[in-house]
Amino acid sequence: MTEPVRPLEIATALRQRVIGQDAAVKELSIALAKKLQGLTTGNVLMIGSSGTGKTTLMRAIERWLESRNDPAQTWPLIRVHANVLAEEVSRDRPGEAIVVRLLERARERDAGLGPDELLARASHGLVFVDEVDKIRSHIAGEPNTTGIRAQEALLTLIENEALSIELPEWAGGGRTTVDAAGILFVAAGAFEGLYDTVYDRVTIGEDRGSLEALSVFEEAGTVTQEMHFSLRDWLKYEDLFDYGMTPQFLARFDSLVLLDALSEDVLVEIFLEDPESGLQQAREYFSSLGVEMAISPAAVRRIAREAAGQPRLGARALKEAFRRVMREIEFDPRATAGNALMVDLPEVEKALEG
Repeated sequence: MTEPVRPLEIATALRQRVIGQDAAVKELSIALAKKLQGLTTGNVLMIGSSGTGKTTLMRAIERWLESRNDPAQTWPLIRVHANVLAEEVSRDRPGEAIVVRLLERARERDAGLGPDELLARASHGLVFVDEVDKIRSHIAGEPNTTGIRAQEALLTLIENEALSIELPEWAGGGRTTVDAAGILFVAAGAFEGLYDTVYDRVTIGEDRGSLEALSVFEEAGTVTQEMHFSLRDWLKYEDLFDYGMTPQFLARFDSLVLLDALSEDVLVEIFLEDPESGLQQAREYFSSLGVEMAISPAAVRRIAREAAGQPRLGARALKEAFRRVMREIEFDPRATAGNALMVDLPEVEKALEG
């Protein structure tokens, strides 16, 4: 009997591509481990600002699944934008559209599968619904009919174990019933404005006085009072209801995971270690020109500090700050001395403050 895959093993693989976000990595690793063992596992809802790693997590999961050698557990994973789901609602076929995309993904992975095998893979796939906050039931106090219908359609798909769909010709054609009970849904969104709403509730709203100031001792011996607010500590499901996510919809997600804002230290690590970071791209560019590029620790720290000042952009702020530093240097590479380039703090300061 094959030894079951442990959550720790999955988390270790995911952390090769995901920096930080320990709670989200653990939650998704547990869900995947249960799914691999054929056990029931709940759907997951992730909340995190843009650039905190929601899509990166799902890409890491997809690559890990693709690396496995067990054909019976090579499930297709698709990423669906919530607005696309809303468009499918207008055609009255959101559930069918998702299952067909899972079938297509399964065929991409293994073109030799027959219709029955394709259906078996699709019925155990993973569906990542991105920007799920865009299908809220109301916007600026006005009903959002499209969002309401999209939530209802996704809810129906999640709950409906017997889904009737029209198969494409390459999948056998005709109408059949797909058991969707084995599909794992991971929904994610930035939920812009939620942080401010909850902060107002605990500071000036109905729960005012609940957030206590902490004493901070300075090196000079003075003591200051600071308010430390974490959305994770204060978020209630009622806040999500007020945001526009219906109780019935939220009830289908067993796990609610809040992604952390990226600290300066984490941003430094992403900048240096992420294979898709702006630094790695710049090094490849200069290497193609025969120039070896290096950057000083002080310069890296300054770029990370600049990015940390834009917490709602997450890791995207790193690329924006780095582009400001590198734009002129990359525009005229011949201006560099010889075959080596060192980016140091003075160049970074000049670019970021100019």
